[in-house]
Amino acid sequence: MRRYILTGAPGCGKTTILHALAERGYSVVEEAAADVVAQQRALGVEAPEEDAGFVDAVIRLQHERQQQLPIDSGGVQLFDRSPICTLAFARYSGLPMTRALRTEVNRVVQSGIYQPLVFFVARWGPAGPTPPRRISEADAKRSEEIHRTAYESCGYELVDIPPGDPDHRTDLIDDVLADEDVRFSEEAWS
Repeated sequence: MRRYILTGAPGCGKTTILHALAERGYSVVEEAAADVVAQQRALGVEAPEEDAGFVDAVIRLQHERQQQLPIDSGGVQLFDRSPICTLAFARYSGLPMTRALRTEVNRVVQSGIYQPLVFFVARWGPAGPTPPRRISEADAKRSEEIHRTAYESCGYELVDIPPGDPDHRTDLIDDVLADEDVRFSEEAWS
């Protein structure tokens, strides 16, 4: 099973691209943090992402989703974020590095759970805050830089997906995945 990550700053277009990839037949996994925020807000918590337990709740859900996917889902899975993104979020927010976060980051990096190529979706420009995304343009830029650093420091190679039409961006990822299919097939026959 080859698991690939889509990452980038909030509002960069990852989720739109992920949905387009799903329409092309790829197995995709939605962002865990957005679901944790939505669940907590439904319970009346105004800013769950500021709570000390938020990071651990996201890590648990990411781990569950990664473990629950069927292995026969076409050989490729695409994840909207990963535990490395949760690490970047903790750094961005000044939240502590919890034991659960440290353990999960170490597990995914040391075990090679995700492919070394990570799709880094660039920001379009000013997205503006929305109810689920409360972040300014300056903060989005800072978040993007922290995400880039977190992935590079964990040994991942970033494939930059530049701003542009969502179909074009999806085509770029689809092309890289096709090249990866060829590379994996050649390795299997050697």
